[in-house]
Amino acid sequence: MASPEQRATLTRRSVIPHAFAASAATVPADDSRKASALKITAYILGWYAFNIVFNILNKSALNVFPAPWFIATFQLAASALCMVILWVTRLQPVPQVSGKLIRALLPVALFHTIGHVSACLSFSQMAVSFAHVVKSAEPVLSVGLSQLILGEKNPYYVWLSLLPIIAGCSLAAMKEVSFAWSGFNNAMVSNVGMVLRNIYSKKSLGDFKNIDGINLFGLLSIISIGYCLPCALVLEGFKGGVNHWGALWDSAVLATGGPGPWVKLLLLGGLFYHLYNQASYMVLDQNISPVTFSVGNTMKRVAVVVTSVLFFRNPVSALNWVGSMVALLGTYLYSVAKQKAGEEAKRAKAAGKAA
Repeated sequence: MASPEQRATLTRRSVIPHAFAASAATVPADDSRKASALKITAYILGWYAFNIVFNILNKSALNVFPAPWFIATFQLAASALCMVILWVTRLQPVPQVSGKLIRALLPVALFHTIGHVSACLSFSQMAVSFAHVVKSAEPVLSVGLSQLILGEKNPYYVWLSLLPIIAGCSLAAMKEVSFAWSGFNNAMVSNVGMVLRNIYSKKSLGDFKNIDGINLFGLLSIISIGYCLPCALVLEGFKGGVNHWGALWDSAVLATGGPGPWVKLLLLGGLFYHLYNQASYMVLDQNISPVTFSVGNTMKRVAVVVTSVLFFRNPVSALNWVGSMVALLGTYLYSVAKQKAGEEAKRAKAAGKAA
């Protein structure tokens, strides 16, 4: 029979190898978590950087070439071309497209077009910073239209979370130097378009789980050109049978110092439009929580507002800043409230099944 000292020695001998084995097993897991965190961080930083650069390039182009329909159509075409290159080179899996999928995408692409063009119109009519503050009011429309179209019911705290957004946008508008009703209205139309795009994506694309976010964006861009180009030609390019784009193009060439710099500005705007959208879907594909993504999106808007004010030197009052930050904080509170409501709905459904 072993003595207490011998048993202790045997115990130590048996425990130590297991401890080393457990420690060794945790090393790859820790490395994997660190690698995943670094990847997510890189994607988020890319998303921020691409979006900031895009907004500066987009506004710069609109300042010298006030043709938002042309710019919007060009950006859709640039994004479609980028996706075709990714598919041809197999850097992105080629989606399986069917007639049924195209029919389901048609209304979604229509609202995507409305949201994108209206945003370009808004950016051409007032400061980028204020346009983004107005666009932060999207959740207000989302709650109302989702209940109207999808029958989604929201608890009281979701509705309450909308109050800071409304109050913040109202405060920011009170002293906004660049305020224009046309720009405000177009930003709100953009919000309606994007909300309806999201609603009809839920409604129409439930049977197409194999389409990832990047491919969905690519297909929407391609289909949206079919909506956007004819309207751009009729409503802006050749309105009244006169070529308006020709004179605007010549003016932009003069303003930027020649055809080379102007075409470069246009191409870079299209490229960064695609890059920031692709980066946002890459962030979503990392299985992060909706609240985490919403926090990132809120902080992205803050970054865009601040950098655009600094770059374009827009006059901003203290009330503008307070209103903008309150509205952006409201979008975060809304996301937290929606996440909580979703979790409560899941628990209630599970309890109902158990009963």
